[in-house]
Amino acid sequence: MIQTEKAHLPVTAQTHEGMRGKNNEDRFAVASFQMGPSYGGLPVMLAVVSDGVGGHRAGEVASEMAVNMVSNSVGQSDGSTPLKTLEHAIWQASNQIVALGQTNADFEGMGATIACVMVVGHRLYTATVGDSRIYLLRNGLARQISIDHTWIQEALDAGLIDPGEVAGHPNSHVIRRYLGSPRPPEVDFRMRLENNESDAHALTNQGMQLKAGDRLVICTDGLSDLVSAPEIFETFNKKPLESAAATLVDLANSRGGHDNITIVALDVPNSASRLEHLLTPRNISLVLIGLLIAIALIAAIAVGWLIFGWFAPQLTASGTSILQPVIINRTTALPAGTQTTPQATFTLDPGRSFDVLSQPTVSPGPVYRTYREGQATLTPWPTNTLSPTSTATLLSSQTTETVQTQP
Repeated sequence: MIQTEKAHLPVTAQTHEGMRGKNNEDRFAVASFQMGPSYGGLPVMLAVVSDGVGGHRAGEVASEMAVNMVSNSVGQSDGSTPLKTLEHAIWQASNQIVALGQTNADFEGMGATIACVMVVGHRLYTATVGDSRIYLLRNGLARQISIDHTWIQEALDAGLIDPGEVAGHPNSHVIRRYLGSPRPPEVDFRMRLENNESDAHALTNQGMQLKAGDRLVICTDGLSDLVSAPEIFETFNKKPLESAAATLVDLANSRGGHDNITIVALDVPNSASRLEHLLTPRNISLVLIGLLIAIALIAAIAVGWLIFGWFAPQLTASGTSILQPVIINRTTALPAGTQTTPQATFTLDPGRSFDVLSQPTVSPGPVYRTYREGQATLTPWPTNTLSPTSTATLLSSQTTETVQTQP
């Protein structure tokens, strides 16, 4: 994919070490790309959040490796198979974390969680390992669409404990999947949009069309442990994107801030809805029919002009004068300053998604920018400090999917 300077959706990010004086082991990355012409030039946004596994040495090294390697791997792909690309990137990052731990005793046993959001055009793809969460803010609530890979979640699913027993449970922070495990972790592609939705149905939600007004929040457990989903929704509902993220960080810190806190949030503006409804298949068909009629009329006029303009003298028996067509002297010099290169115009292409209309500007500069802790910007970029090392051969992917370019 082509790296771009501007993302096609508004995005902001906040990270904070918390109130316990703990080293910040959270890392995040936001990157934007553009797919090649064969895929309609669709814009792509990638947001990644990773939390160094608590209790292990060099958690910040593992989380930084995770976000950097996933971002680089996705950027080197063509973007056509988001889930397969994300799975490969996550496995690659996990194997690199293991390899570094095996060659350096200071990094032995380190690990990280990861939550990835990839928006292709306006279609959503997600992938998670661990307990960093993804929320979808829609229809008056913030719904957790990712699934925690924790002892608590497994116990709840199995009916071993009740929801009321979760708070304060001694196993509340025991995670069951993480990057850096001896075997590549199972990447979770379930996107749960309804209560009691089956796993099979949750998988089919991948690639769903985002709606105008939707917001996505990716965060570490430093936020989700202390701030509820309704509070997340109310804050983003009342405040702009950047100030809402900052408010939630402050709220978590006011309640103890026992862990690092990281939030990445993105917004689907209302203008996306207008484009989506304008370029429906029905409207596209009507426009094409209109264009065909116009072309037919122009062709008929041209044929009539040829018949009655060029051949009329041969068809006329009398001496009646015939109006001659105007002859344009194509060798005449154009006035000074006139543009000699034809200017491109937008042509409605039914084979493209409406997303193509909001292509980001291509920049020759680097895809990553330095991000300083505590700052927020509409186009945040991480700091890349680690060089990738060799990795073991990855398991073959079991997931295949293709980007849909039609809304």
